[in-house]
Amino acid sequence: MSIGSKIKALRRAKDLTQEELAEALCVTSQSVSKWERGETYPDITLLPGLANLFGTSLDSLVGMDKMRGEEACYKIHDRANRLMKEGNLSEGERVYREALKLFPDKAEMLLGLATVLAMEGKAKEAILFAEKGLPRSENEKQKATLRAVLCFLYLQNGEGEKALALASA
Repeated sequence: MSIGSKIKALRRAKDLTQEELAEALCVTSQSVSKWERGETYPDITLLPGLANLFGTSLDSLVGMDKMRGEEACYKIHDRANRLMKEGNLSEGERVYREALKLFPDKAEMLLGLATVLAMEGKAKEAILFAEKGLPRSENEKQKATLRAVLCFLYLQNGEGEKALALASA
């Protein structure tokens, strides 16, 4: 989410008009409108005031929290993949299970756990995590990967009808 979209969402959540927000920050309502449309950005000196007004952190306001989350996810995947390549599947599974405590809704973590479980021959449990991850997927590449993993797992588990239905969807 861009800073403009974030400002707009936070402003609406506070039930403020663009004019009211502009008045609180001593800027014009046109400035607020341009921020929200992504045409310009607020001056850096206004960011602490915006964060305080909305009761949020600067990191959250400018999207750093999301970037840090993505970096953490990357490190988790990297570690789990190294373990899996070394043949230490149970430790890779443990890494993903721990990661899901921090990122319970992340499709990437659900897919990672489903993958390692499938490699360990735990198809039924892998199916559960892959099915949970599919509706949480954020992009088409990830959805296609999850569908392919699920089709494979369904076939491996003797559920050909489910595999066919998913492949046809």
